[in-house]
Amino acid sequence: MRLHHIGVVVPSIRDSLGELGRFFEFKTSGLPMPVGTRKVNVCFLKIGEPFLELIEPSAPDSSVAGFAAGGGGIHHLCFEVDDIDEEISMMVRKGASLLVSPERGFDERRIAFVDLGVRTKCGLVEFIEKERRSP
Repeated sequence: MRLHHIGVVVPSIRDSLGELGRFFEFKTSGLPMPVGTRKVNVCFLKIGEPFLELIEPSAPDSSVAGFAAGGGGIHHLCFEVDDIDEEISMMVRKGASLLVSPERGFDERRIAFVDLGVRTKCGLVEFIEKERRSP
């Protein structure tokens, strides 16, 4: 398991890129990519390790729309794992709540979200399954 990215909700990716560009040099994943299942657009910034993921709502009923309207902020930590189903099972056995079952996310990789609970102060954690290499 490794920390893949830190997800930050913003009202506008384009505006945020301009603001961040005043302070940091970075490479982007290109134009914002839609993640239709989540009703968001995302853009990854390579400043160092891990990536920084900017997330904007793409619909009024997006799960992050209210958060973005309030100004946004750090939303989640994302860990890349070998086996997403195994990782989720272990987390749930330890008391985490599964919020989003594995589904296709960015880069067509499987993602899932769990809530670790208020005592951890980490809150929302995303898992992304490692890319499977073709033989």
